[in-house]
Amino acid sequence: MALKRSIGLGGLTFIGIGAVLGSGWLFAPLLAAQQAGPASLISWAIGGVLILMIALPFAEIAGCLPEAGAIARLPRYSHGSFTSMLIGWSAWLGYATLPPIEAVAILKYIGPLLPGIYGGAGGGGDIGDVVGPTPLGYAVAVCILLLMVAINALGVAWLDKANAIITTVKVLVPLIVVLTFISHDFHWSNFSAHGGFAPYGLIGILGAISTGGVIFAYAGFRHIIDLAGEARRPALFVPLALLFTVLGCFVIYVLLQFAFIGGVPPSAFHGGWTSLDFSHHLGPMAGIATVIGASWLLALLYGGAVLGPFGSALIATGSNARLGMALARNGFFPAMFARLSARGIPFRALMLGAVVGMLMLSLPFKEMVALNSSAIVLSFCVGPLTVVALRSQIPNQARAIRIPFVHVVAPAAFVIATLIIYWSGWNTIWRLDIGLAAGVAIFALKLRWEPQVGPVDIGHARWFFVYIAGVNAGSVLGDFGGGLGVLPFGWDMAVLAAVALVCFRIGLADALPAQRTVELVDEALHGP
Repeated sequence: MALKRSIGLGGLTFIGIGAVLGSGWLFAPLLAAQQAGPASLISWAIGGVLILMIALPFAEIAGCLPEAGAIARLPRYSHGSFTSMLIGWSAWLGYATLPPIEAVAILKYIGPLLPGIYGGAGGGGDIGDVVGPTPLGYAVAVCILLLMVAINALGVAWLDKANAIITTVKVLVPLIVVLTFISHDFHWSNFSAHGGFAPYGLIGILGAISTGGVIFAYAGFRHIIDLAGEARRPALFVPLALLFTVLGCFVIYVLLQFAFIGGVPPSAFHGGWTSLDFSHHLGPMAGIATVIGASWLLALLYGGAVLGPFGSALIATGSNARLGMALARNGFFPAMFARLSARGIPFRALMLGAVVGMLMLSLPFKEMVALNSSAIVLSFCVGPLTVVALRSQIPNQARAIRIPFVHVVAPAAFVIATLIIYWSGWNTIWRLDIGLAAGVAIFALKLRWEPQVGPVDIGHARWFFVYIAGVNAGSVLGDFGGGLGVLPFGWDMAVLAAVALVCFRIGLADALPAQRTVELVDEALHGP
């Protein structure tokens, strides 16, 4: 049975926007403003351009080779099984952690309203603190995960409809917040006071992109790629959905940042933007709403705080099932996880992700978040490399879009993806190393149980090992997230960029022979 191509352009776009707009929008404007002040508006613009450059290569290759779990499948055509295993496993591990993270986040947000589910009788505390769900809270979290599984198990059409409703609400709530802040006591002076428009200069603007959470806020675009195998007219709809997602979320985040900067009351400043803080458990937006007397807005914020993470986790649950199926087709997971249910859903892969998610609920929240970040960021690097390799390997394959100046854009996108990985910090990257090592161990055990069909292609993954070694060395010597700070700011990113460009050239040299790629693509499109 084949996957059903039933998702249209609107559905794909809503999937992308729904994945990007989690609950992070409640906190992202504060984090960005603490780094860059009013110039955080520039940070969102730069971040949107950077993430669009990374998305473009995926748009070209997913448009001409639309497959479910494409992030795991596409590297197989350019660099073979072992590279696709490493990239696919990393993405799968990241997706598997997102639903339990968001389930715990929901408990945290509603804890004060439902005593007894989070942090004892009254909830409270910050997300990520040592306080966690109670036994009752864990039971509720499991029910939330099962609800996500049930919606996905009904079929992609149900996922499409449920996500469309949820995402509509998720878009409307931030826009209502923006209009409320602007129409109340809006402080235009905030854009020039407290050190001016850019109080922390270029370093602050770049810091907001990295540690301020700007670039990671856009990262949900990848779910469009994973569901490309179930899209109608994927060659056209996948690239357009990626473009609409990035542009639409850019507009929403810029409006939120603008409203937040002007909405901050002068009494909240105690030493500039870096010391700005709000104690409300729903974040700075709720804090401002309370100050300006718009207490009615808190009900909407509670709704957004629940629907935001639920919608993002719902999409991640579906994407992870497609990734699991893709990994089974690649030979990483047992073949039984590639089978589809009567509704055209990889149900066994869906349940595998659900079971792993339930087990991860026992991990501390901060550990889950760190594992999620470290596992997801790596998958960004493969798109730019694969798109250039496939141009040589399958030059005659029909492409709905062709990136202009690809030999300039793709290396630049590869460098950007590398910097995103670096910006996640050493404390995140060493967890990525452990996750990759675990993937290699699982693959070795699986080969003993169910031998690989076809070559493993370890030699074509040489670039990846050089790349990981370079990123690790740069991260240890850099100054992000626990690095030693040996490389000064600016030089660290120049070194990482140089490492990325060298590895990009090695990666092109390590690509599969064109004839092998043609055979793999023909098998994928027409069957063995």
